[in-house]
Amino acid sequence: MALWVLRGLFLLIAIGMGLSLTVGQQMGNVEGDVVGNGTGRWVVFMIFVLGAVGAILFDVFIPRKRIDMISSVYFGLVVGLFLTYVVDLALTPLFGLGYGVKVGDLVIKSETLRLLAVSFAGISLCYACVSLLWQTKDDFRFVIPYVEFSKDVKGSKPYVLDTSVVIDGRIADVIETGIIDNQLIMPRFILAELQGIADSSDKMRRARGRRGLDILDRLRNNQDIDFKIYDRELPEMQGQQVDMKLLLLARHLEGKVVTGDFNLNKIAKLQNVPVINLNEIANSLKPVFLPGEMIKIRVVKVGEGAGQGVGYLDDGTMIVIEEGRDHIGEDVNITVTSMLQTSAGRMVFGKYESAA
Repeated sequence: MALWVLRGLFLLIAIGMGLSLTVGQQMGNVEGDVVGNGTGRWVVFMIFVLGAVGAILFDVFIPRKRIDMISSVYFGLVVGLFLTYVVDLALTPLFGLGYGVKVGDLVIKSETLRLLAVSFAGISLCYACVSLLWQTKDDFRFVIPYVEFSKDVKGSKPYVLDTSVVIDGRIADVIETGIIDNQLIMPRFILAELQGIADSSDKMRRARGRRGLDILDRLRNNQDIDFKIYDRELPEMQGQQVDMKLLLLARHLEGKVVTGDFNLNKIAKLQNVPVINLNEIANSLKPVFLPGEMIKIRVVKVGEGAGQGVGYLDDGTMIVIEEGRDHIGEDVNITVTSMLQTSAGRMVFGKYESAA
């Protein structure tokens, strides 16, 4: 509500300024030199009103604005206008000699030339400054003392995605639950590696690569997920392997690597880079059974040990059943005897009790 009140006040101020010129109020020498006749005044009035309406529509139809992009525009314009002022000071003595330039039948005075040169320089400098800040906004921070703004980047630290965790596909399901609201970073070199896998001549690798690209598209199109492709490569990444580039980028962004690769997980810990292993998260969410607890399970195949049968829970947890070999294809009740946690997952051992 307060935002619409602000928009209404802005529109009223724009209409008032336009009317003040239209009714012929004196504003310095604007009446005779700039506004001109009545038609010109109405043109100025319409420019004021349409400009205000356009600014409000732009604000309404683009509700999600990034503070880093807006800050880049503000600071870029400030620096660009300051440099334009410096250029104007430098050009004033050169164009203050009173000469003119004749172009056909038109004579352009030196003052007009100065205004044209300063205007062109101002536009160019503002564009260059804003463009530079947009392209390097991740490499610097603006610190404003005594003022704290809520972060546009969600969460405390960005999560840098690895190829394995994107191909795996579970990351999209985890993010969509809302349990993680950190910004997701997909490095350009990881995306290139994923595209290479999708273009592989091997049918299985090609299918895995295409699934990874589908997962990225799913994350990018979700409006509730702060997803960003990081294009730049740091100088220290030159000549490094993909895994090392990933760790260097995570350290540079002060973020965490999200992976399902066991070896990358070990290397990240050796490099003191925070890492989230999706397999460890999945294992930690599997149900925990206590010795003596009863479970109903279906025996699906023969186990490795004598008399053993094997069954699986819905989450894929393997159940090794003593005396279950003779009950393959049947639903049985078992008593849990022990559990074994490995890096590959969790195994439950139980003993056959009765048919279910």
